[in-house]
Amino acid sequence: LHSQEQEPVSGGHRVCGRRRKLHRVPKPGGLRQGFFLLLSSTLGSESSVPYPVTCVTRGADLTEDGMLLLCPPDCSRWRVSVFGTGVYASVSSVCGAALHRGILGASGGPVRVNRLQGRHNYMSSYAHGIQSQALSHWTASFSLTKPVSVPLELSSDTSTTALPAAAQPGKKPLKKLSVKKALTGGNKDCQMDIAMVIDSSNNIGQRRFNLQKSFLGKLTAMLRVGPIGPHVGVVQASDSPKTEFLLTNYTQPKELLFALKELAFLGGNTNTGKAIMHTAETFFTQENGGRRGHPRVMVVLVDGWPSDDLEQAAMFARESGINVFLVSVAKPAPEELAMVRDKDFMKKAVCKDNGFFSYWMSSWFSTTKHVKPLTQRLCSLDRLLCSKTCYNSVNIGFLIDGSSSVGEGNFRLVLDFLAGIAKSFDISDVGSHIGAVQYTYDQRLEFNLFDHSNKDDAVNALRRIPYMSGGTATGSAISFTTQNLFRRTGPGRNYLIVVTDGQSYDGVRGPALAAQKQGITIFSVGVAWAPMDDLRTMASEPKDSHTFFTREFTGLAEFIPPLVRGICRDFTENN
Repeated sequence: LHSQEQEPVSGGHRVCGRRRKLHRVPKPGGLRQGFFLLLSSTLGSESSVPYPVTCVTRGADLTEDGMLLLCPPDCSRWRVSVFGTGVYASVSSVCGAALHRGILGASGGPVRVNRLQGRHNYMSSYAHGIQSQALSHWTASFSLTKPVSVPLELSSDTSTTALPAAAQPGKKPLKKLSVKKALTGGNKDCQMDIAMVIDSSNNIGQRRFNLQKSFLGKLTAMLRVGPIGPHVGVVQASDSPKTEFLLTNYTQPKELLFALKELAFLGGNTNTGKAIMHTAETFFTQENGGRRGHPRVMVVLVDGWPSDDLEQAAMFARESGINVFLVSVAKPAPEELAMVRDKDFMKKAVCKDNGFFSYWMSSWFSTTKHVKPLTQRLCSLDRLLCSKTCYNSVNIGFLIDGSSSVGEGNFRLVLDFLAGIAKSFDISDVGSHIGAVQYTYDQRLEFNLFDHSNKDDAVNALRRIPYMSGGTATGSAISFTTQNLFRRTGPGRNYLIVVTDGQSYDGVRGPALAAQKQGITIFSVGVAWAPMDDLRTMASEPKDSHTFFTREFTGLAEFIPPLVRGICRDFTENN
């Protein structure tokens, strides 16, 4: 089972959750260190040149035996998947297995991969800080050896330069490899993380459990799981929930189908509430493969009715930004209703009781016709109401007073305060955004809402803002920000935090009202000599919860938690 999808690999850089088929290429003269190209080659496999891979590159991604690979440092910090001990299933991370085997340490390094046949009963063990998992069977394996010497040291500096014709005499020049073209595989219109919580109780039984697995196989095939498409993991609901595999364990359709077929029936009670809570608490974290800014979906399958209460677990899932769908199969007959603990369990379990998140199937014996309509619901990104939380769906503008009365030292305290607010949100290209304007008598757009696609870059840009110094014209600055910072955004998710330390030389009422009519919620933060009348005039209603004041710049940090809560409160009320 070789990976059929190609993705860019950065030697020495962490690229989590992405895999790629690797082919050999002779080292061309004149290319800078770290350059490699993914192309077929006629060279033998016993090369002395190590090729950079990522922490999650698997044995199944390699096309040749005996390949010498260069693992990046700190792979133990990622949640790498390793199956087996000594001999590893090919679905295992090569670098993770090398750490487990003790061939590599935290600094990474070269390792040679030897392909082996598939086998049964891969054993789990804990070694060198890595916990490997057991696996009943897999179609291919690999073992690892440490090379005697590696003459070439590769840097993490990479290039996409085309291979010169001189590098291969008699060959035509090779076309430049497009990184975008390499990023293929999966349904790009359904990029989400999906947890399948399946029924493994005595209520469903072995026969219908197998039919449920068949249905899941058809559903994941229709979803078109892939590296840049939806990712799917599975949790079984029984007496206690059991995580079978995580979101990044199987991102190729064939591997996922095989893993689904290998699921073993557990039996026990239908403790669906426990399974929902377990999944909501642990499944979507970045450490477990959750992707930042991607919608989180939980599909809960229940045969009959659950044994425990779902309400509290479902409420926690909603508050965590998880869209819970409940698929009910073979609903209880009238004579069975007395045994049902909560007859409204479907209404209480789903993201929103509007009919969209609830799905009925009469039997496990007629599920094929339900695959397409359920897939269409799951991939309707604009209807996933619960994924639009305040943390991943807001645009926050910072309007910063750079007047002479603030001073360089206090200006840095203001930036620290705003950075603390920014760090509370999930900033990404598909998540929340921040932008900043500094003003005196003039205004300066420091960076726009869509200039930085991750939190670190946005916060660093905020901290690097140079101090202007000058007068104070807050009204004009609000108008400038409304027209320039928020011009590409829709209503209901835009927030402006104004920080000032003094009296404005122009009026603030008109500009503030115009901004609020445009759908911008204003929080005013005053320091030192900022008049309370101006602060309350600028702030949105209710004034008391949108106005903050402190005598000292050192007191700004105390406002971070209530400001974040205020934004989330307003977002929830408006959405």
